[in-house]
Amino acid sequence: MLNVRINDEAYRALGSAGVSSMVSSELAAGLRELLAWGIDQRGDVLVFGGYSGWAGEPPGRYEDLTGWECAVTSFHLEDRVPVHVDNVDAVPVISEQDQLVLLRQGARFDMEMVRLAGALADPVPIRCIVSTNSTNGTFRFHRARTGESLLLPDLNSYTEDKIVTVDSGPATLGGTPW
Repeated sequence: MLNVRINDEAYRALGSAGVSSMVSSELAAGLRELLAWGIDQRGDVLVFGGYSGWAGEPPGRYEDLTGWECAVTSFHLEDRVPVHVDNVDAVPVISEQDQLVLLRQGARFDMEMVRLAGALADPVPIRCIVSTNSTNGTFRFHRARTGESLLLPDLNSYTEDKIVTVDSGPATLGGTPW
């Protein structure tokens, strides 16, 4: 099962094209490069292929494995997708138009990551998270686990961010929503 969720900020920004505009775009070269790394399953956690171990053994200083994975798999979309970033008083500023480029690219990347997770020798359900705002766009993913989530249940709690999540696997794990 594939479950795509977006908050109201993302919905408003995407307009009438909605979700279809997110999955129809061609991926930027920088994101295709990350896809080529693939996903590695290391015990109970997932990482991008080629992970160098900089965060140490999970869960490290994080509360749970989900927090660890999100830290290890997180990157700024604007570092991999060609958009214009202004710097105003040493603070990055990304236009609404470029935030939408990052959101669409991130959502398309989500779909590809779900495909990679499903192609593992032992496929696992994952959650991919894309968030954009006026200062950055981020992507992260983690294995879906009962009782662990990086996000608040109500995506509309994030009033400054446009958020898209893509979940693969069953709608619930053990009767508990991810």
